[in-house]
Amino acid sequence: MNIKNHTPSGVRAVSRLRHAFTLVEMLLVLSILALLAGIVLPKLTGTKASADLKAAAVQINAIGGALDLFEVDNGHYPRGKGGLNELVVKPRDAAAGWHKYLDSVPLDPWQHPYIYECPGRHRPESYDLMSMGPDGRVGGDDDIVNWTK
Repeated sequence: MNIKNHTPSGVRAVSRLRHAFTLVEMLLVLSILALLAGIVLPKLTGTKASADLKAAAVQINAIGGALDLFEVDNGHYPRGKGGLNELVVKPRDAAAGWHKYLDSVPLDPWQHPYIYECPGRHRPESYDLMSMGPDGRVGGDDDIVNWTK
């Protein structure tokens, strides 16, 4: 004999209702999640800004390493403002030891190109390399540069 067939349908309906959430319970959970998001999100946005600044400094150091290798192989740094492209594409006057120093010239974390000058204004013996920082403009205290520590 099958017991399921003899169970009244009202009992099944009540047991199903016990597994559902009430509107009050759902509102309580949503308000707790909103409160947690209000506490956590501002902290995460500050972390993102700090991480972007550090990422730009790391990229400047990495590009600087590629520039130094280029100088060792070719006897000079890439010339001019577009010189970073010479780390990716072989220039006409490249020495026999030239090789691809970067896969591509990266953009800074704010999707702006790095600014390269050789000879540099701040470092005339080599080059200047900078990111304009979050504001996307040269100047100000948010620029990330290779000529100061």
